[in-house]
Amino acid sequence: MCSSSIIILSLFSLLPVTILAENAVSQGECMVLSNCSEQGPLIRFPFRLKDQPDHCGYPGFELSCTEKKQTVLDLPYSVKLLVKKIDYTTQEIRVQDPDNCLPRQLQNLDLAGSPFQFELENSWDYFRDFTFVNCSVNKSANQYNLRSIPCLSVPGNLVYAILSNADLGDFDLSSCRKIYNISLPYRMSNNSFPMSWSKSICGKCEAEGSIVGSFLLVLVVIVLYYVYTKNKSRKDHQMKIEKFLEDYKALKPSRYTYADIKKITSHFKDKLGEGGYGTVYKGKLSNEILVAVKILNNFKGNGEEFINEVGTMDRIHHINVVRLVGFCSDGFRRALIYEFLPNESLEKFIFSAVDKNPLLGWEKLRSIALGIAKGIEYLHQGCDQRILHFDIKPHNILLDQNFNPKISDFGLAKLCSKEQSAVSMTAARGTMGYIAPEMLSRNFGNVSYKSDVYSFGMLLLEMVGGRKNIDVTVENPSGVYFPEWVYNHLDQGKELQIRIEEEGDAKIAKKLTIVGLRCIQWYPVDRPTMKTVVQMLEGEGDNLTMPPNPFSSTTPTSTTASGPPRPLQQELEIISELE
Repeated sequence: MCSSSIIILSLFSLLPVTILAENAVSQGECMVLSNCSEQGPLIRFPFRLKDQPDHCGYPGFELSCTEKKQTVLDLPYSVKLLVKKIDYTTQEIRVQDPDNCLPRQLQNLDLAGSPFQFELENSWDYFRDFTFVNCSVNKSANQYNLRSIPCLSVPGNLVYAILSNADLGDFDLSSCRKIYNISLPYRMSNNSFPMSWSKSICGKCEAEGSIVGSFLLVLVVIVLYYVYTKNKSRKDHQMKIEKFLEDYKALKPSRYTYADIKKITSHFKDKLGEGGYGTVYKGKLSNEILVAVKILNNFKGNGEEFINEVGTMDRIHHINVVRLVGFCSDGFRRALIYEFLPNESLEKFIFSAVDKNPLLGWEKLRSIALGIAKGIEYLHQGCDQRILHFDIKPHNILLDQNFNPKISDFGLAKLCSKEQSAVSMTAARGTMGYIAPEMLSRNFGNVSYKSDVYSFGMLLLEMVGGRKNIDVTVENPSGVYFPEWVYNHLDQGKELQIRIEEEGDAKIAKKLTIVGLRCIQWYPVDRPTMKTVVQMLEGEGDNLTMPPNPFSSTTPTSTTASGPPRPLQQELEIISELE
């Protein structure tokens, strides 16, 4: 027998004696049955009083006694409830709000980190989401959809609970504002309610639980140590497999409850940004992965953008596209959870003064441009269906810790077959300044994947200029249109005269400019595909020639530098959008 095996057997032989000796003292501490008063519930394993040792009960089952000898259960986030009854057979506990105002208590309750869950008292009961509103005038409440909450109301500040799936058009909420949402059993009593716990307990846990637990803990430590020392290579291999399975599982977005969202964001502690779409908070998942949680505005639209984002990003897995980790759709509340990117958006760097952001040199700008182009090429060609983004702009390009770009915000995206070239649309979508001409007038051609190419070209020229394409400032009151200015300079053989500091910068700037100008041609057929754009950005750039002047005339029937007048309609088949 090997020496390591002899050592392990020797340790095993000593375990019972050691454990029995250690627990001889602690058994007496846990065997004491107690209560806060003669009328109060009996307190025993898995519950324990707070002055008893931790091993006398399970975590989260701590009880305390008030000065009035009432039994109190503390739940997460400062929720204190009176314990009226504990049934150790059915594993149920009945609790009551000491102030007889459950809605006030339950707005802070988060059972995600608790061993308890709500219990339905009747087979015909069920959980429903309620929205609580504060109104300045009295409303006509009814039993089903609108309930008055007297304990939260004062004159001039009346609180009502509305079923979250009720038709808001049935109520006059003009004098009301939303307070919060909670999920409750539909027929919950106004005074008390039951909860259950799922921890398994045995008949002799009070006397033997500590012994078995300590023995198993020591046993696991010894076995793990033996496996680690004798089979390190096998363990490393297994860890690689587990990591792969975890990563593979993470590729598909998970659905979270609103309670999960509050826990992930530490109750919305760290706000990253805010806009018309909602607010973004920094969060952390249980496996220490940082995420960005976008809480969407309530009562906005019919949810089309939310459905677009989740449905589209479930299909996308690319290094240059931000990953959707999960989402929440809980009553009125909707949220999207993305991987966290510490350097925020490209807009932050290219529209700031150069001396504030010295990290983005010309080589890094070229690398970022190439990454964005590869991401858009993947959307157009890399999936089963072509994905048209329709909102490519610096604000929607996020940067990771190494300034690698990732395309985000697919709320306006559309899917279409790769065999078809264009989509029919009832209205323009996107951001002014980046919208392709055909989005505004079909005289320039049909809307297609070339619309994303135009937006990318405008983004590229803003990266070159380090400013908005239309720059109206005190120093530039005339509002010079940068794309036209830079085209004229290059066409006349002039230098660009833009923050060129090192040798080779001028060459990169000229390449990015020419590629950008090729992408913003007025007619879609004159623009390159994103595959061609990637090839141009990866090449040396010496063989790139100036494109036709897209600014010679903005009328759709003008003659371009490359040939005769364009027809009003291009030969692209119009197709219907795929939902």
